Amino acid sequence: MKQAKLLTEAEQKRVYAVIDAHRYRSRNRAIFALSLFAGLRACEIAGLKVGDVYDAQGQVRDTLYLAAGQTKGDEANTVLVSKRLAKVLGKYAATYPRHIKNLQAPLIFSAKRGGFSAQTIVNLFARFYELAGVKGASSHSGRRQFLTELADKGVNVRVIQALARHKDISTTQRYIDYNESKLRNAIELV
Repeated sequence: MKQAKLLTEAEQKRVYAVIDAHRYRSRNRAIFALSLFAGLRACEIAGLKVGDVYDAQGQVRDTLYLAAGQTKGDEANTVLVSKRLAKVLGKYAATYPRHIKNLQAPLIFSAKRGGFSAQTIVNLFARFYELAGVKGASSHSGRRQFLTELADKGVNVRVIQALARHKDISTTQRYIDYNESKLRNAIELV
């Protein structure tokens, strides 16, 4: 099974530059951040409602509760919100305060104010990567990056499995990238 490409720091900067050069900068940064900092899938990003992310006062929730219909596996689940993600979502709320007041509205909106489908999110990621000159990346690259970075920082694979919302640990292990440099660093720990 082909893996989504991991992004280098330089590639991430190029993607942010592309996002910042186009309309809906704050919305598009939020989409990228939901993938990169929470590991959300395109279908989960598309399924989010404003009320899943913000409370009635417009504050970012520290936990997102995904209903079964919003997830890949049709099981309700939770997603913890990091400080980095909360900061991006806070800027999104500040940019679109009227939108955030409608808790039942889709979180991610189009120019016509309707919601995005999962395929539209996938296409948007493809466009970001194409314009940034990043080959081989997909809407799943942020999710894979999120899980690999956790592993690189020494987070236990069972914790990563829970954050990925995978039933089987072997699925989580397939997401985590390794290379000769990481293997050499590991043996030096002994």
